[in-house]
Amino acid sequence: MKYVRVMLVIVGVLSAVAAVAWYVWDQNTAGLPSGFASGNGRIEAEQIDIATRTPGRIDRILVNEGDLIQAGQLLAVMDTRELEAQLARAQADVARAESQVDEVRALIAQREAELALAQEEFARAQQLTSRGVTSQAVADQQATRQASAQAALNAATAQLHTVERGVEAAAALSQLYEVQIADATLVAPVMGRVLYRLAQPGEVLGGGGRVLTMLDLSNVYMEVFLPADEAMRAGIGAEARVRLDSIPYAIPAFVSFVSPEAQFTPRTVETAEERADLMFRVKVRVPEELVADNIELVRTGLRGMAYVRLAGAEDLPWPAEFVGQPIPADEQGAGGTE
Repeated sequence: MKYVRVMLVIVGVLSAVAAVAWYVWDQNTAGLPSGFASGNGRIEAEQIDIATRTPGRIDRILVNEGDLIQAGQLLAVMDTRELEAQLARAQADVARAESQVDEVRALIAQREAELALAQEEFARAQQLTSRGVTSQAVADQQATRQASAQAALNAATAQLHTVERGVEAAAALSQLYEVQIADATLVAPVMGRVLYRLAQPGEVLGGGGRVLTMLDLSNVYMEVFLPADEAMRAGIGAEARVRLDSIPYAIPAFVSFVSPEAQFTPRTVETAEERADLMFRVKVRVPEELVADNIELVRTGLRGMAYVRLAGAEDLPWPAEFVGQPIPADEQGAGGTE
């Protein structure tokens, strides 16, 4: 009996949520032509944490909360004095290893000369032995000298390979310190605005320690939910408009994402009526160039409506109230982020 009551409560809650979603959708689409869909949402942008890759002390932070920053702009610098000392030592090790390579190559040249002399003397000893001028013992001694010279050359060649690997290891360590020094300079990956300043100069952070949080204003969007029949006709790249409650202008946009998974209803549905109530998440994105042109007006969290032109309605004109209008110059002075 208790199980039945729980199931009834769950079904009731799901039905209520679906009913509310359907009501909101129905109210928001009132007055729209049949080839358009709409949904309510709010302006959003992704948050990006600017963090250290390796442990260290913060030397300087060059931006403050609310600052507008461009892609590639210098944001903060870590103290690299210890890394620079390690780099200098690694570079000295590279120079020493390269000197060892030169020494071994000179040794190889010497061993090659000694081997060539031993080979000539062995050849002459063989000739004299064959003529009976010298004994076989002399020829055997020269053969031993030749073998010793060959072995010394082989050893010097192996030593060269060893010191060359030493050069590569020292150079790799030097490159590692160079990368760590480069990583100690934190730059903005995209255009955006500083949302939070999470650390101060002089603080010591571990690897992955967050210094700043920024908003990615290169990707400003609004998420809305559409019924299944409309979501199926909302293609990627479809033309859209965004109207905010606080701004009486239609902002040109486009559909950048349509969720492959339904929302607001159970994963498994049994009837056509239930399937008709499925809602899908749709992301409507404002073009990056339009955001850049009006960057001082961009606010996240502002609520409004998004309108999407559906497939099959490409020839239908937008209603007059949804035609994009330029933002007056006298409204382009405000800054900050909400």
